[in-house]
Amino acid sequence: MTVKEVIVGDIRLANNRPFVLVGGMNVLETPEVVMRVAEEFQRVTGELDIPWIFKASFDKANRSSIDSYRGPGLEAGLAMLAEVKRSLGVPILTDVHEPGHAEAAAEVADVLQLPAFLSRQTDLATAMARTGAAVNIKKAQFLAPAEMRHILEKFEQAGNSRLMLCERGTAFGYNNLVVDMLGFRALKEFGYPVLFDATHALQIPGGQSHGAGGRREQLAGLAGAGLMQGIAGLFIEAHPEPDQAPCDGPCALRLDRLEDFLRQMQAVDQLAKSLPAIDTS
Repeated sequence: MTVKEVIVGDIRLANNRPFVLVGGMNVLETPEVVMRVAEEFQRVTGELDIPWIFKASFDKANRSSIDSYRGPGLEAGLAMLAEVKRSLGVPILTDVHEPGHAEAAAEVADVLQLPAFLSRQTDLATAMARTGAAVNIKKAQFLAPAEMRHILEKFEQAGNSRLMLCERGTAFGYNNLVVDMLGFRALKEFGYPVLFDATHALQIPGGQSHGAGGRREQLAGLAGAGLMQGIAGLFIEAHPEPDQAPCDGPCALRLDRLEDFLRQMQAVDQLAKSLPAIDTS
């Protein structure tokens, strides 16, 4: 199986390397909350020697309700992300919802993210590709892993092969997502680094009257199962007070549980990558 490597700053992502953490918060809030989250991720990943990319959204355009919190917007949000990058010296990942935002986002972010529900939007994919930034492509909840080939080809033909694929669950009837562990191998067949967005895979879409519900109590089990597939990275969102978070709180890890959680995930990843391959064909 081909193994491709994507380099982001000093971080090397590949499915056969120790896992990289893409971690932060769902959407930017006040500067104080943003820095509190980022500083805790930096402290814990520094102690555990886990490569880390900070993630947060400046705008969440795909919301359940017109009243849902979307974030500070492009200009203010990128300024916040730039301050995190300057203060902590950490690479940044943020998602882009409109082709016209790609270039501005790439001036701050080291990795642009193609949202799952927008992953087949050709104009958006092309605009993101042309920035030259690394791109994290979320697998849509309605696509099979093999269908990601077409999205990868859009980026490659636009001249960008700095690509990662991200599993985030598949729609299973109404108001539910499942993660197909067999799908990780199918994604790895493309060779690109594969990430697992374990927090969003715990969503219960439409599970609350005003938005998505979640199952954060199952995070460790699900994330560990994903890492046992031998992948490049884990994607995690945390919050100091998830029950008061303005977006996707039911899925977010409690910030004060981050260290225990990552210690366990690191052990799982090390186990998975220390085991010899077994031919069961």
